[in-house]
Amino acid sequence: MDVHGRIREILAETIREELAPDQQHLSTEDLIKALRRRGIIDDVMKELNFVTVSNLSGKTIKSVIDSVDQDLPSSPKQPVCFDKQSTLKKTNIDPTRRYLYLQVLGGKAFLEHLQEPEPLPGQVCSTFTLCLHYRNQRFRSKPVPCACEPDFHDGFLLEVHRENLGDGTRMADSTTMLSISDPIHMVLIKTDIFGETTLVASYFLEWRSVLGSENGVTNLTVELMGVGTESKVSVGILNIKLEMYPPLNQTLSQEVVNTQLALERQKTAEKERLFLVYAKQWWREYLQIRPSHNSRLVKIFAQDENGINRPVCSYIKPLRAGRLLDTPRQAARFVNVLGYERAPVIGGGGKQEQWCTLLAFLCRNKGDCEDHANLLCSLLLGYGLEAFVCVGTKAKGVPHAWVMTCGTDGTITFWESLTGHRYIHKPTNPDEPPLAEQPKPLYPYRTIGCVFNHQMFLGNCQPSDAVETCIFDLNDESKWKPMSEEAIKSVCAPGATTSLPPFPPLCASTIDASVTSNEIEMQLRLLVSEHRKDLGLTTVWEDQLSYLLSPALASYEFERTTSISAGNEEFQDAIRRAVPDGHTFKGFPIHFVYRNARRAFATCLRSPFCEEIICCRGDQVRLAVRVRVFTYPESACAVWIMFACKYRSVL
Repeated sequence: MDVHGRIREILAETIREELAPDQQHLSTEDLIKALRRRGIIDDVMKELNFVTVSNLSGKTIKSVIDSVDQDLPSSPKQPVCFDKQSTLKKTNIDPTRRYLYLQVLGGKAFLEHLQEPEPLPGQVCSTFTLCLHYRNQRFRSKPVPCACEPDFHDGFLLEVHRENLGDGTRMADSTTMLSISDPIHMVLIKTDIFGETTLVASYFLEWRSVLGSENGVTNLTVELMGVGTESKVSVGILNIKLEMYPPLNQTLSQEVVNTQLALERQKTAEKERLFLVYAKQWWREYLQIRPSHNSRLVKIFAQDENGINRPVCSYIKPLRAGRLLDTPRQAARFVNVLGYERAPVIGGGGKQEQWCTLLAFLCRNKGDCEDHANLLCSLLLGYGLEAFVCVGTKAKGVPHAWVMTCGTDGTITFWESLTGHRYIHKPTNPDEPPLAEQPKPLYPYRTIGCVFNHQMFLGNCQPSDAVETCIFDLNDESKWKPMSEEAIKSVCAPGATTSLPPFPPLCASTIDASVTSNEIEMQLRLLVSEHRKDLGLTTVWEDQLSYLLSPALASYEFERTTSISAGNEEFQDAIRRAVPDGHTFKGFPIHFVYRNARRAFATCLRSPFCEEIICCRGDQVRLAVRVRVFTYPESACAVWIMFACKYRSVL
């Protein structure tokens, strides 16, 4: 745009047309109005399309456009992140630290979406979102419509820093950065039109090639592979540009970089080989104790989403939730509200094994029982408890994983990560006479094969693997065969091998609980009214009765989190006052971990009791519905819904 030329033309026209012979001048406001009326200001704004521009004093519009056209940040104090719309953004950045600027310049060859039609403006469609984690920093791209060539154009500024104290103010040089072996973990998530998420790909990007490239800038083509059974199949390609910032004074030779990476791979492979040799020897010794041990669920290795076999201990690490979660029980509730979904399998047959890395589990917001148990165990270890993941079976011999904590007084507590329930374990004594009273187990677990955390792995070598008779004295080697802690540390300790994915920090929820509660409630009111209309019934809502249901929902969530029931007396008293003599009140609470109102309503209608309330017929029928969304980290939600009605009882 020739901005200055256009402005001159319009001002000249305005002066010719609007300046009457008796007027000597036009005010600035008149001129601005003329520019706005002819659309010049809107045109300039559309062309610039900036989100935030600060410190523009003294700059003309032309100089802003020039600055957008430049390819690189001009000053270390004001880096500029570019995307396809030339969006100008200001980022807070410390000029004394080293950064890696990662740009995703688009995708191609996502052949599964070859036939997908281009979405119309405003149309809801399936989207791709790219999630990144690097050294305690997490990022998420803008969602882009699923397509054969998805329109990814995003930039991420990653700080490259040492973890040990004392290096906080020193900028990392090329040699220091070459020794930082943490990869950039990239997870691609697909979200369908109903909000359901699917894990598409999980990729570990080795970024250090940029240290040996000219000017500290390099372009990479990353081929993303599928997950689980499709881990050998390409799902698409991302074009990525890496750039060191501030630019490197001295780049390393590509040969030095390649040698370092090859040495690390060799060292990792040797450590993993030695651990495998040790694990085989340990297993032979375990089978020599009792041949029947062969049928016990002793899980030493597990496959991750990329089909790579890793020691189970590497899936656990003490994880601190910062200020996002306050107590171990709140942590158990958070893990419980993350969705449960078994790993997808093509065709019939047995269960597809897939223990997800933590980032893939959190980004997808759902996973299998092992994913839940690994996360809960890591959080409980972060709270200073002695926690282990237990691998065994539930009723009917279904394999299952749960968490166990050992108290300093010897109390053994089982934590079911899928429900948040806790059970105290009291072993039964099989040698007691038949009439002796034995504790009745309340937990659903039948057998236990092994327990493990980030430092220990123990195989159950008691005569019976039944949980109810099991003695959990983990120091007694006649009951639990331990693995060498040194051997576990050699491959599972942080930094032990370059093949270990680092643990990401938890992210605060981005969901506004009040707004979401209101939205779901309004949608449910509409669905109920439509449903009753189809039955030939009118619907009258009573707002006050709906409001009175709130304390009950808060009380239910409090009980789920703390196992303490409180506040029910006040709720019942308020309802008694709100329901006149001769009237009947019915209420139906239900709990979900998703926010899809239509899906929740369909589930509610399957309950005869709820259907009775929604389809209530009678004299002076008043309906109420209340929704209360409780948010947790990672945008996980506990959604409580209560339907209620009151009507005049007719004898």
